[in-house]
Amino acid sequence: MALRRRELFGLGGIAGALGVLGGLAWPLNKPKSSKLADATLPMRDADCIGDASAAGTGVGYSAQFAPPGYVAAGSRDDLHTPPPWGPKTDEVRQFDLSVIETTLEVADGHSITAWAYGGTVPGPILRATVGDRLKVTLANHSNGAHSVHFHGAHDVSQDGIGRVAKGENRTYEFEAGPAGLHPYHCHVPPYARHVGKGMYGAMIVDPLQPRSPAHEFVLTLCSFDVDGDGKSEIYAWNGMAGYYERFPLKVPVGDLVRLYVINMVESDPIASFHLHAQTFDLYRSGTSASPQEHTDIVSLGPAERAIVEFRLPRRGRYMFHPHQSRMAERGAMGWIVAI
Repeated sequence: MALRRRELFGLGGIAGALGVLGGLAWPLNKPKSSKLADATLPMRDADCIGDASAAGTGVGYSAQFAPPGYVAAGSRDDLHTPPPWGPKTDEVRQFDLSVIETTLEVADGHSITAWAYGGTVPGPILRATVGDRLKVTLANHSNGAHSVHFHGAHDVSQDGIGRVAKGENRTYEFEAGPAGLHPYHCHVPPYARHVGKGMYGAMIVDPLQPRSPAHEFVLTLCSFDVDGDGKSEIYAWNGMAGYYERFPLKVPVGDLVRLYVINMVESDPIASFHLHAQTFDLYRSGTSASPQEHTDIVSLGPAERAIVEFRLPRRGRYMFHPHQSRMAERGAMGWIVAI
């Protein structure tokens, strides 16, 4: 089996590399390192698996980045299923984003201490229509100061950059807008640490004329520093590594699919979303009624987001992942199954 290019360079030059390649067998049972950051990933070509029988239900990259064994199918549906669309209303839409401190197992055997809006990472998916009046309550039940800052347009007095101390409450009131996909997150410094501990979520603001009916899912790209070295070792969609590999999203063949994709990884300068075997209409930030591009990949900086729409024309398993291979190999690979 061929060595990776970066490993070949580490062998000490072309001549040395040729000598090693002549008789070296890849060690399939290499002992685990004490740090996930140093873990050697198996040389499986899972990214090229094309049929369901070959793909199976196992882990495509490494069992270190699989979900815990006790996690059941459907148990995390609330983290990717947005609330239903509703027309603009004169009533105030109320949301609770209270913060608790909890322990989350983000991959099998790897846990973090999280500061969680509503007790989950990501936090609850909020949905409103342009012009709706929103009232968001944050009760801080954790041991540190936090806040909630919404992307989008609103009165600056409600921008959510003030600190809410332990035991305090804060209410934010603003009008939803513009139409699009807007992340929310804590804005108390050190900002990256709060985001790294799970303090983010998605808010969908619908236009007055709703988007076409579709099967809708929210996919928030997350990362976790589990060994405290300041670098992310685990990556995940919606807070748990490998979840959508073990439990794929399922849609009917030919139906419109709409994904709300957000990058909330603070430890890396860029991430992306790539869909295999199909292309999609790309609505950057979701603020336009017309797609800006038709493609199979979109690059996203921290807190950037996009709405993508597509149809899957035949039965099968369609892979999705960041095209940053380290992220995909460490938990952020999944499947959409057309049935």
